[in-house]
Amino acid sequence: MNLCGKQIKVQGWLIRIARLDGDKYESLHDPETMIEALRNAGNRVDLFTFLQELPETTPTYSYPFEWDNLAVLRVTTFDNWWTKQVDAKTRNMVRKAEKKSVSLREVPFDDALVRGIWEIYNECAIRQGKPFPHYGKDLESVHKEEATYLDRSIFIGAFLGDQLVGFIKLVTNESRTQAGLMNIVSLVQHRDKAPTNALLAQAVRACSDREIPYLVYSNFAYGKKQRDTLSDFKKNNGFQRIDLPRYYVPLTSIGAAAFRLGFHKKLADRFPEPLMAKLRELRNAWYKRKLGATAEAS
Repeated sequence: MNLCGKQIKVQGWLIRIARLDGDKYESLHDPETMIEALRNAGNRVDLFTFLQELPETTPTYSYPFEWDNLAVLRVTTFDNWWTKQVDAKTRNMVRKAEKKSVSLREVPFDDALVRGIWEIYNECAIRQGKPFPHYGKDLESVHKEEATYLDRSIFIGAFLGDQLVGFIKLVTNESRTQAGLMNIVSLVQHRDKAPTNALLAQAVRACSDREIPYLVYSNFAYGKKQRDTLSDFKKNNGFQRIDLPRYYVPLTSIGAAAFRLGFHKKLADRFPEPLMAKLRELRNAWYKRKLGATAEAS
């Protein structure tokens, strides 16, 4: 539903939790007005949650909150990132893409881009050890999903000749103080050419050229999950963990009880991390056996 000029997503059946659609790409400057609109919307909402905007990390509202986190790169100039924020190994990976004839450029959102993205999405059923949610989608579905926030989106393509081998979709917030990596995906068959590293370098350049001070790569850590290859990739490219308040505003007695009892959290977050790590290993092995050639190479 649309309230106060923002698209709101409501999830859950027993406990109905509302948040901004595109929670990490939208800013909420007047939460009181939004909360009042939710109370009067006519649809039951038990909890409303929103994340405090960068760069302020100290809680500024009196609502109940828990600490969340983002992977954030402070952008000044591309040269500063290249010489001071990343190490020699990361620079060599970016150079590797150039040596392997990977070219980078910003591209318009058109049918050629959508088809290229569709081909990338349908290369592997399993990525990072779990089912890839975009695998098997048709062109129309991919077009619809990538057409969001077009007035604030920057698309960057990695090419081998005319073939799209990777892409990034950056979405800026309304004030253009931060850009979020909504998508960054490359063809696994060309992993040896380091297109993802080159794409990220180009994203830093795009932010620097537009004087956007913060580049956000979703969360740095997820729940109790330990370090993995993705968090290492973020760290190696200069991203740091920034903790921010995530507010939870109960709108019903059910919402108040759910927050007090911790029922607003994912079920996986209630189990010890060593147990969850072992379950992820078993899940990854099962998917690889089941899907074989359609799984991403480890």
